[in-house]
Amino acid sequence: MTETVATARRSRITPEREAELYEAVLDLLREVGYDALTMDAVAARTRSSKATLYRQWGGKAELVAKAVRHNKPGPVDDVDTGSLRGDLHALTLRADDCEMEQNSALMRGLAMATHSNPDLLRAFREHLIEPEMAEFRRVLQRAIDRGEVCADNPALRFVMHMMIGAFAARTMIDEQPPTQNFLLSYIDAVVLPALGARTTS
Repeated sequence: MTETVATARRSRITPEREAELYEAVLDLLREVGYDALTMDAVAARTRSSKATLYRQWGGKAELVAKAVRHNKPGPVDDVDTGSLRGDLHALTLRADDCEMEQNSALMRGLAMATHSNPDLLRAFREHLIEPEMAEFRRVLQRAIDRGEVCADNPALRFVMHMMIGAFAARTMIDEQPPTQNFLLSYIDAVVLPALGARTTS
């Protein structure tokens, strides 16, 4: 089978139908978790054939990772406020508190599932972790180019760790979901000082 024919087969689903399928996958994940989610259940929920799902996504791990990625806000290239603080705040404000609470619960379950599902970990790295790290690097590079952050600051390589850590630890330590106010305060109190960047507008 040529690559052109394979691509044509994979692209039969319209963007609207694809979005509908991803939403159904996320709903099922919230209901039953990753391990109990099956392609049969997705097919039944979305009135699709299992063969179509496998042809389009190859398997459960790929489908789940792409569904989570689709649920993320748009690319960070749309955010350029002229300052690192402004960019980080704008990125945080793209999701409201309700979305953050839902995403936090979803990601906790999926993070646990990656420990026993290497295919899910691989798909997550490919479709979520690596793209988001690349996006953050572009935001940080703009700050370096503006002279806000020194290129040799050792904290640069840990920005994603800091942000993900704050998001994940909020529930564990404070028994509260992450919120916009919490993350904005964390950025000003922890991330920006570590980078030597301004903490005020």
